[in-house]
Amino acid sequence: MSESTTTPNSEPSPTQAHGLTLSGDTAYVHAHRGDTGPGTPVSPPLVLSTTFRRTADGLPAPHFYARISCPNRIAFEDTMRMLEHGSEAFAFASGLAASMAIFQTLRPGSHVVIPHDIYYGVRLQLEELLRHAGIRVTRTDMQDITALGDILREPTALVWMETPSNPLLHITDIRAVTELAHAHGARVVCDNTWGTPVLQQPLLLGCDAVVHSATKYIGGHSDVLMGCVVVRESDEWSHELRRIQTIGGAVPSPATCWMASRGLQTLPVRIRAACASAARIAHHYANDPRIDAVLYPGLTSHAGHDIAMRQMSLPGAMLSMCVRGGEAEALAVAGALTLFAHATSLGGVESLVEHRATVEPAGSGTPANLLRFSIGLEDCDGLMADLDAALRAVYP
Repeated sequence: MSESTTTPNSEPSPTQAHGLTLSGDTAYVHAHRGDTGPGTPVSPPLVLSTTFRRTADGLPAPHFYARISCPNRIAFEDTMRMLEHGSEAFAFASGLAASMAIFQTLRPGSHVVIPHDIYYGVRLQLEELLRHAGIRVTRTDMQDITALGDILREPTALVWMETPSNPLLHITDIRAVTELAHAHGARVVCDNTWGTPVLQQPLLLGCDAVVHSATKYIGGHSDVLMGCVVVRESDEWSHELRRIQTIGGAVPSPATCWMASRGLQTLPVRIRAACASAARIAHHYANDPRIDAVLYPGLTSHAGHDIAMRQMSLPGAMLSMCVRGGEAEALAVAGALTLFAHATSLGGVESLVEHRATVEPAGSGTPANLLRFSIGLEDCDGLMADLDAALRAVYP
């Protein structure tokens, strides 16, 4: 295995805000700001009020109740809409609340196609919480376009993709899947949590919507619980999503939105630094005899490497390692780490490791010897020293 030398995609397209064209990192820093006139705060204020005064004739101007809209949530949604190049964005109280809102738009008996390797919470929503609605779910290898085409011969309402996937880091060809699904009349949603708008922009590749667990990279500090949906077009479907958001009531607090907007400001520099360390770690351990496999799309040996380099600007800051042995050895390695925290979640400034098979339901398909790593902002030499020490402890 070797580290990629392929030139990554170019910078994302510029966004428009405050009458200016904001390119690259500048969009993340400035897109969410409000009034920039003299005497206005440089840091946008946190507005905690749940209710707002109406005009003299009783009309909202522009906010009237925080579940419907509030300044901090609208600022976050507008920023996400611009960064993902969508038409509308909807913030939710968690990533699963965001995915559930999409599934609530499905009609009884709808057919949904999902990948085999997928965040298990999304699968459980479809297969358990929505089973009373007769939602029919087909799981497939989303990397196999021919197999997907065969499945789509059955009328399908929604194709859900997750790329890179959790935790096997499968890569789905976003454009190919989207074109095929649209040809069969299906809507396409991409979970872009691991990609973030910095690394890939599925709406520009034809997807109808992207979903984020903003708890992860967008918040960036393991202190925000939040989700977001961004749609490519404003239409009847997006109107239904807005109704589900406001009437369903699973909205984030103003403080959560304010913190997520702050996280967006540093997202590009955080994720680029973490990607650099992840690539170095993946390359370092690719041929280690104590490691059966390093799963990272930045390695040229990865099955999805070429597609990843075509649709991503960088191959990401997540990687998985299958250690030699089984569950006992994997848990022993995780337990011997000190700089890596053995904890759930990802995308924060601190590096995390998790043995996914012990937290996922039976039948998830995650290998018992797999450890998932979220690479943070620590010194990479220190992270590798920690890994080396843990591996020596288990494989003396």
